[in-house]
Amino acid sequence: MDYRRIIPCLDVKHGRLVKGVNFVNLKDVGDPAENAAAYSDAGADELVFLDITATLEKRKTLLDAVQQTVERIAVPLTVGGGIGSCQDIEALLNLGVSKVSINTAAVRNPGLVQEAAQEFGSEKITVAIDTAAKAELPSGFEVMVSGGTQGTGRDAIEWAREVESLGAGAILPTSMDTDGKQTGYDIPMTRAIADTVSLPVIASGGAGTLEHLYQAITEGHADAVLVASIAHFGTFSIEEMKSYLAERGIPVSR
Repeated sequence: MDYRRIIPCLDVKHGRLVKGVNFVNLKDVGDPAENAAAYSDAGADELVFLDITATLEKRKTLLDAVQQTVERIAVPLTVGGGIGSCQDIEALLNLGVSKVSINTAAVRNPGLVQEAAQEFGSEKITVAIDTAAKAELPSGFEVMVSGGTQGTGRDAIEWAREVESLGAGAILPTSMDTDGKQTGYDIPMTRAIADTVSLPVIASGGAGTLEHLYQAITEGHADAVLVASIAHFGTFSIEEMKSYLAERGIPVSR
């Protein structure tokens, strides 16, 4: 794939689309399926649907909400949240989901990544890595789990290297420190992961301007950019994001 992708992210809580800051203070911003359909029609390259409280509430992904979303879009959908087994992955893929994103379950059971990659193919398996700054670790970034509520003591860069060796097909790193603030992606963290692995890396957490998207790709070495606040609140359209990047020499799909 020789172009850079724009991927709106649907954070879903109890079947409703929400957006917060630093993973908290969530605001209801509508129906996920309706928003997904609008983004699909507007030219988004892919979509990500994250059931953000599934793991904390010790439940599975809300399959009804996922199905309603899949039925209304014409672009690939990645789903994450509450996925803990190959059976969970199979249930989602059977609904028409293109890829799954595993986070907490991968940290707790790395063998799941390997098993899932072998059973369904690496291209179906994305590992999400939530990070927080921690100076004591070699890279300065710690892996967080359970919706960002628990630190693991694991170094995010080492973990990225490990999930690549286990067979993951892509990595989705989100900085808890920048999430929802619209002050820009965590470029040092994104670049550190992108430069460590040969997998596609999707920058996530903090886009507030069109320049931030450009920086994630040129300075953060990301293959794709996840957007939420700037899309949900109508700050910029998908077309405006792509036009800006194209004008700056970044290849995008039109």
